[in-house]
Amino acid sequence: MTMLTPRTPTKLAPPGRTRRERKTAELESRTRLVGERLAATSARPRALVLQDVDSSLDGLTHAEAALRLEHHGANTVAQERTPAWFVQLGKAYWNPFIGVLVFLAAVMYWQDPADPGVVILSVMVGISGLLRFWQEYRSGRAADALKKLVTTTCAVQRRAGSGSAPTTFEIPMDQVVPGDVVKLAAGDLIPADLRLIGSKDLMVGQAALSGESLPVPKADTRADDLGQRETTDPVEADNLCLMGTSVTSGTATGVVVATGSDTYFGSMAGSLVGERPQTNFDHGVRRVSFLLIRFMLVMVPVVFMVNGLTKGDWDEAFLFGIAVAVGLTPEMLPMVVSANLARGAVAMSRRKVVVKRLGAIQNLGAMDVLCTDKTGTLTEDRIVLDRYLDVHGNEDDEVLEYGYLNAHFQTGLRNLMDQAVIDRVGEAEEVVVDARFSMVDEIPFDFARRRMSVVLDRRSLVGGPGRPEHVMITKGAVEEVLELCTHMRDRGERVELTDQLRWHVTRIAEDNNRRGLRVLAVATRTVDSPRDTYTVADEDGLTLVGFLAFLDPPKADAARALRALADKGIAVKVVTGDNDLVAARVCADVGIEVGHVVLGAETDGLDETQLRELAARTTVFAKVNPVQKARIVRALQAGGHTVGFLGDGINDAAALRDADVGISVDTAVDIAKESADIILLEKDLTVLEQGVLQGRTTFGNTIKYIKMTASSNFGNVFSVLVASAFIPFQPMLAIMLLVQNLVYDIAQLATPWDRMDEEYLRKPRNWDAKGILRFMLTIGPISSIFDIAMFVIMWNVFAADSAASQSLFQSGWFIEGLLSQTLVVHMIRTRKIPFIQSRASWPVMVMTVLAVLTGLWLPFSPLASSLGFVALPASYFPWLIGVLLAYCTLTQLVKTWYVRRFGTWL
Repeated sequence: MTMLTPRTPTKLAPPGRTRRERKTAELESRTRLVGERLAATSARPRALVLQDVDSSLDGLTHAEAALRLEHHGANTVAQERTPAWFVQLGKAYWNPFIGVLVFLAAVMYWQDPADPGVVILSVMVGISGLLRFWQEYRSGRAADALKKLVTTTCAVQRRAGSGSAPTTFEIPMDQVVPGDVVKLAAGDLIPADLRLIGSKDLMVGQAALSGESLPVPKADTRADDLGQRETTDPVEADNLCLMGTSVTSGTATGVVVATGSDTYFGSMAGSLVGERPQTNFDHGVRRVSFLLIRFMLVMVPVVFMVNGLTKGDWDEAFLFGIAVAVGLTPEMLPMVVSANLARGAVAMSRRKVVVKRLGAIQNLGAMDVLCTDKTGTLTEDRIVLDRYLDVHGNEDDEVLEYGYLNAHFQTGLRNLMDQAVIDRVGEAEEVVVDARFSMVDEIPFDFARRRMSVVLDRRSLVGGPGRPEHVMITKGAVEEVLELCTHMRDRGERVELTDQLRWHVTRIAEDNNRRGLRVLAVATRTVDSPRDTYTVADEDGLTLVGFLAFLDPPKADAARALRALADKGIAVKVVTGDNDLVAARVCADVGIEVGHVVLGAETDGLDETQLRELAARTTVFAKVNPVQKARIVRALQAGGHTVGFLGDGINDAAALRDADVGISVDTAVDIAKESADIILLEKDLTVLEQGVLQGRTTFGNTIKYIKMTASSNFGNVFSVLVASAFIPFQPMLAIMLLVQNLVYDIAQLATPWDRMDEEYLRKPRNWDAKGILRFMLTIGPISSIFDIAMFVIMWNVFAADSAASQSLFQSGWFIEGLLSQTLVVHMIRTRKIPFIQSRASWPVMVMTVLAVLTGLWLPFSPLASSLGFVALPASYFPWLIGVLLAYCTLTQLVKTWYVRRFGTWL
């Protein structure tokens, strides 16, 4: 047996800067190599292709097929599998903050196994991980349920032995091997990469690979079977049918030239398994996490040293340092983030959106560039007859009538344009037509002529009685039909088609082509001597009637949805495999400023810097292949953008995976759904807009918690440092710090249910670690001012100035600290004046009241003695109210200055 199609090497690119970059370069190089090999196959004569794969027109024998299956392996491509539940559970706990909390809990347990803080921290860790795990596990199962099984078998022609006659039978697609002869019919999924060796009226839907909305004709169109004209893109080759595409009409026979990972589809699928690239959410959480952890690692040793040196009790100082570490760590951050994301996922599910990866919700809110295909997103993903024009470009009902007669009476499988003509006319006209005309003969469509004709017996003239006569109506490609025309219909008169008039009507067709319309010519001929049969030779001496122009119409609400996205700071870029004229027309119709349309081939010669600059200034990319789509996404990310990608085809899968948030639809091919982070149950930009708002609300509530907690925790630690330096006893017991932290954190569990101000939702929001640090250092010390004021009051007014009265001091500061922490939530949650210009949601209000009441109750409760509290005198509370009012007033003043100075708050 001769050598079959070779396996593509896996290492094709030079080392990059990172493992991810090297893998991406290798896979892109692999896809290009597979494309070049298929293009070369397309250019070879059929006989040589059969020789290359050691096959014949009769197909393989069963024995040969079995050997090849063993050699090449199953005809399957790499797929990303949903990880086992225990792997998902482990990943849910893979978080730097959870690591810190586990470490602190271990140290506390080592010091005192009965310490309630150990239980508190363990519960926080457990709940936060379980929340995240359950939501992602449930969403993953929902996404899996969306996969639809289209077909699992295909028809192949094989022989029992070398001398046997071939038979055709169905086999599972994964058992197709190179050299198999495959039979195709309407509705079939192409099982592998095929070189056509015979076809009849074959139309193939390639939208999943190319983005082309209309099916394309496929056949070996070269004379003497010398192969296809040279092309570098296998998708454009007329005599190749690629895995993942489907037959919309006609029949064909092809020989398999590549299977599995060696197919064009398979070469792209390799980039969709393994480690996913880090998204904006991942980078942001990591930066903020390590900022807060570094801050804790600096402050805790300082508190430990100051306490140890001033008090002399190093064991107590160590315990207090651990308590401060817990107080400084936003230990509820994993839980609040998970609860925020989970609540966002539930809210989005009500809007027909399945969230597969929770982090994608925040990325959706941070998204400032949305790349999208046009088909089905900006357009209705259907073909309609847009206009029917006479030879001067004016609408003419006569052109529609002749176009309808041609489409109505043809006996072959109607294509989408035929159906669009019929849909335009309606059922009532069909009854009239059947009464006036009858079918005589048909000259079917073929790819050499690129036209089809019907001959009708006109029993009466349109509009009046007359003698029976035969009329030929021809419809097809403009150039081919014009070649056969000697006259044209001009305002009801039949006039000779001179060279000048031929140039004029050609320009009419070209003008409509430039507007992104697919144009067909319609011509007629009245037959002088009627007969029963007609041939291609009779398609001569035609009279041009006019043109039919088709398009995939823009969605009615697309322009409004795009304006809404623009109002929210999201730039929409169209990245499509369709041609530039169609893309420009659709974009203009929906209000996108087109500018210069960049073709995919133009990006190939650019380095990363040049592509980044081009991507930033370009709105529409056309005739873009899968590798180019992914490069454009990465170029936009390199320019500092958070990029979303909306797509549903095989050619979108790599870009979906590389984007910060990959968005697909439930009708998409499986590989696109596997690559996506979010799946829309309706392919609608309006649904996406709602998702963006939900994402920004989710992020806003998360950042609220971080800024509230980080600033108040920093203020508490600063207050502890001052108190430790000047007060001869612990300003607050370690257990008090933990209880204060616990009550405050439980109150923060309502944060995911808070609302965001309308102004906040108007712009994309992103993680800003430096901004959080600046906020913490600016707002945190405000609480310390009033903590110190309370120290002075407790020391001088209530004589809590010795170790004997330290419980009174500690109880007084506990209440003031907890209430100030809780009330400042309302100051920080909005840049407006709280309670007047902006009110929190009712869950936040309820939790705030409960936290305040708990803080006031504890020193008077049965738990007081075990926690070290004592009851406070009634005269304490007027002082408390005064301190809290002053605190809120100063915080509002600083907030006003901060917003003016830095232009931001949350």
